[in-house]
Amino acid sequence: MNIEQLDIRGHLAQFAPFDHLSDDLLDRIAGSIEIRYFQAGSELLSKDQPIDSLWYIRSGAVEMYQRSGRLFNRLGEGDIFGYSDLLHQRRVRYPVRAIEDTLIYFVPADIFDEICEADDDFSEFVDTGGRLKVTVQQQRDDSGLMTTRVRKLITRQPQMVEADTTLQAAAQRMRDENTTCVLVVDLTESQSPYTFVGRDGRHWKLNGILTDRDFCTRVLAEGKSPQTPVGEVMSSRPIVIQSDESVYEAMLCMLRNQVHHLPVLHRRQPMGILHLSDIVRHETHSSLFLVNNIFVQNTPTQLSRLSTEVRNGFVRMVADGANSEMISRALATIGRGFTQRLLELAEAELGPPPVPYCFMVLGSMAREEPTINADQDNALVLDDAYDPEQHGDYFEALAKFVCDGLAGCGYAYCKGDVMATNPRWRQPLAVWKRYFEKWMREPNPERLLHSSIFFDLAPVHGEAPMVEALQDLIAEQAPRSELFLAALARNAKNRTPPLGFFRQFVMEQDGEHRKSINLKRRGTAPLTDLVRVHALACGSKSQNTFARLDDIAATKLVGQGVAERLRYAFEFLSMVRIRHQAEAIEHGQEPDNSVDPEHVGSRERHHLKDAFEAISHAQKFLSFRYTLPGKGASRSQGAERGETAS
Repeated sequence: MNIEQLDIRGHLAQFAPFDHLSDDLLDRIAGSIEIRYFQAGSELLSKDQPIDSLWYIRSGAVEMYQRSGRLFNRLGEGDIFGYSDLLHQRRVRYPVRAIEDTLIYFVPADIFDEICEADDDFSEFVDTGGRLKVTVQQQRDDSGLMTTRVRKLITRQPQMVEADTTLQAAAQRMRDENTTCVLVVDLTESQSPYTFVGRDGRHWKLNGILTDRDFCTRVLAEGKSPQTPVGEVMSSRPIVIQSDESVYEAMLCMLRNQVHHLPVLHRRQPMGILHLSDIVRHETHSSLFLVNNIFVQNTPTQLSRLSTEVRNGFVRMVADGANSEMISRALATIGRGFTQRLLELAEAELGPPPVPYCFMVLGSMAREEPTINADQDNALVLDDAYDPEQHGDYFEALAKFVCDGLAGCGYAYCKGDVMATNPRWRQPLAVWKRYFEKWMREPNPERLLHSSIFFDLAPVHGEAPMVEALQDLIAEQAPRSELFLAALARNAKNRTPPLGFFRQFVMEQDGEHRKSINLKRRGTAPLTDLVRVHALACGSKSQNTFARLDDIAATKLVGQGVAERLRYAFEFLSMVRIRHQAEAIEHGQEPDNSVDPEHVGSRERHHLKDAFEAISHAQKFLSFRYTLPGKGASRSQGAERGETAS
């Protein structure tokens, strides 16, 4: 290879999609390239002309135009064009003109085809519809806990006994079968959604589980007779998981519910019992086990000492290749764990609550999408029997105990005062319903802001049906509230992605993080905002953005493939943000959301642009889909029939 070819090869290797090619493929390309020089103002490609090469900009700049003549894109050093035409009819769709003196490398079509065939990553990159998808999929494929199904960890059938079996007989069965638990079942004559067909062909119902710990705490400690039926001491209504759920889901389920045995069902049929040690043997992400430590701490001060472990666990998960969904759900489980334990400690100090209540989390914690620098958003839903004069002091003290404790554990106070310590957000259920109904019936800027926070809600501790009643109210009324949806859609476009007219990044211009992009404010936040609008419109009760996208995809609210593109955009932006925060922690800095595009690779910059462009298109569609009542009716009706923009 001569000096000129080495120079070509070295330049190509700096830019995507050539930067990950093997040496042999780079040599193959460098040896085939032709070079041409174009003066500023020259027309490089005209509409419908044949094309037989991939164009690579060594120096200079060009502009691409739509068929209508409207300016579409501006490209510079290291960018490529012509690939979409090569992949389709090999005729130019977008005319190109040089706006500076420009030097072009030409990769012949046969070499381009050869590289596409030899390297899947290169092929997916030039397939513009799949570049972001393949990157996200590769990240997910690296996460074993998320992709491994629970059924793969089951090695034996569960042991089952009837409720009238004696404790002694059950213990002997556990000894003989070398197991630490048995499932408790009852024979039933009726077939229902809660029954399964046993190996004997009869219908059985799973009523409970009896574990070795139950023998310690409920049998020996309480002096039960060996002849006591297991039905009297079993744990009724056991927590279960379906066999096709991931190992990660099983781990979270165990940690949330503080159980070590998890019956695994195929639909209603028990397949086996998963023990926490099975998961530990399979693969351990130690940050998740921090939840166990949370529930054995006895003071807020002890809990606050775990904050360093949370950060260390977060960094380990990122280093281990976990994807954003795994990391965020783990952080949500930890955050909710802190909240729940603080509420338990508060009740121990203040006494039992005078009326039932439910403590709910809001925003990213409710969506199970927090990052390591998440603040606290929470509120209290009180029973309608609440009397401020009789009960107000108790719940004020409880809220202060919890919010102060969370601040000590690293969850900063909400700058907007959306916390249970604010009397406005510490109300009976009936008041909360009136809040929500008024926000939807008479939206204004303040109420729309509240909706974007409070309509992501989840119970943490107390009477969960109170919060579920609010979720039901939203799901029932939001789809019928056209004015509210139109206003919320308009609000969801206030935070725009940081792309200029020519797909160039628009940086922050002032403040501490000038010359950077805030990936939360300009990326993940506008995406969750627009997804929330569609989710409310289709009556979804899901809180998580990925789950909402699944619900949206099952409707005709958006065009085919739109929900999938938004899913990949959200995953990619979240991971860039998460990795940026982990790197900051490793360097002893405070994690933030501001990323300098110049400090990320060429390939990642391309993917960032793809993700931001997906958000931009989706925001534009909001105006088309959600119009004020009496305006644009035909467009909305067309959307219902599936005639939607993509």
